[in-house]
Amino acid sequence: MGIHIKNITVRPRKNPVNVLCAPQLTTLLGCWAASNDLHSLGTCRDAAQDLFHCMKTTPMPKKMHRPTINYHLARLGKKIQ
Repeated sequence: MGIHIKNITVRPRKNPVNVLCAPQLTTLLGCWAASNDLHSLGTCRDAAQDLFHCMKTTPMPKKMHRPTINYHLARLGKKIQ
Protein backbone atom coordinates (compact mmCIF):
# COMPACT_ATOMS: atom_id res chain seq x y z
CA MET A 1 0.00 0.00 0.00
CA GLY A 2 2.73 2.44 -0.89
CA ILE A 3 2.29 5.74 -2.63
CA HIS A 4 3.91 6.06 -6.03
CA ILE A 5 5.06 9.57 -6.87
CA LYS A 6 6.22 10.32 -10.39
CA ASN A 7 8.98 12.74 -11.30
CA ILE A 8 10.80 12.76 -7.97
CA THR A 9 14.56 12.73 -8.24
CA VAL A 10 17.37 12.95 -5.74
CA ARG A 11 20.03 15.52 -6.48
CA PRO A 12 23.64 14.42 -5.96
CA ARG A 13 25.83 16.40 -3.61
CA LYS A 14 27.30 19.42 -5.33
CA ASN A 15 30.59 19.62 -3.48
CA PRO A 16 32.72 16.61 -2.62
CA VAL A 17 33.89 16.35 0.94
CA ASN A 18 37.20 18.16 1.30
CA VAL A 19 39.42 16.89 4.11
CA LEU A 20 41.57 19.72 5.42
CA CYS A 21 45.27 19.05 6.08
CA ALA A 22 45.01 15.56 4.57
CA PRO A 23 48.43 15.68 2.83
CA GLN A 24 50.16 16.72 6.06
CA LEU A 25 48.41 13.99 8.04
CA THR A 26 49.31 11.40 5.40
CA THR A 27 52.96 12.49 5.55
CA LEU A 28 53.03 12.19 9.34
CA LEU A 29 51.37 8.77 9.33
CA GLY A 30 53.77 7.60 6.63
CA CYS A 31 56.72 8.81 8.66
CA TRP A 32 55.47 6.98 11.74
CA ALA A 33 54.94 3.81 9.70
CA ALA A 34 58.45 4.04 8.20
CA SER A 35 60.16 4.66 11.53
CA ASN A 36 58.05 2.13 13.53
CA ASP A 37 58.19 4.53 16.49
CA LEU A 38 55.27 6.74 17.49
CA HIS A 39 57.01 8.19 20.53
CA SER A 40 60.15 9.49 18.83
CA LEU A 41 59.97 13.20 18.07
CA GLY A 42 63.27 13.45 16.24
CA THR A 43 62.53 11.54 13.05
CA CYS A 44 59.05 12.92 12.33
CA ARG A 45 59.40 16.39 13.83
CA ASP A 46 59.07 18.25 10.52
CA ALA A 47 55.96 16.33 9.49
CA ALA A 48 54.38 16.91 12.91
CA GLN A 49 55.15 20.64 12.76
CA ASP A 50 53.67 20.90 9.25
CA LEU A 51 50.46 19.22 10.42
CA PHE A 52 50.29 21.42 13.53
CA HIS A 53 50.79 24.57 11.44
CA CYS A 54 48.11 23.49 8.93
CA MET A 55 45.59 22.75 11.68
CA LYS A 56 46.36 26.03 13.43
CA THR A 57 46.04 28.27 10.35
CA THR A 58 43.28 26.59 8.31
CA PRO A 59 39.84 28.10 8.97
CA MET A 60 37.08 25.71 9.92
CA PRO A 61 34.48 25.13 7.18
CA LYS A 62 31.01 26.53 7.76
CA LYS A 63 28.26 24.05 8.47
CA MET A 64 25.76 23.76 5.66
CA HIS A 65 22.08 24.21 6.43
CA ARG A 66 20.11 20.97 6.23
CA PRO A 67 16.44 21.29 5.35
CA THR A 68 14.11 19.86 7.97
CA ILE A 69 11.67 17.03 7.48
CA ASN A 70 8.82 19.55 7.40
CA TYR A 71 10.42 21.23 4.39
CA HIS A 72 10.59 17.93 2.52
CA LEU A 73 7.03 17.00 3.46
CA ALA A 74 5.74 20.34 2.20
CA ARG A 75 7.62 19.84 -1.07
CA LEU A 76 6.21 16.37 -1.56
CA GLY A 77 2.70 17.53 -0.58
CA LYS A 78 2.64 19.83 -3.60
CA LYS A 79 3.42 16.94 -5.94
CA ILE A 80 0.87 14.56 -4.41
CA GLN A 81 -2.14 16.86 -4.59
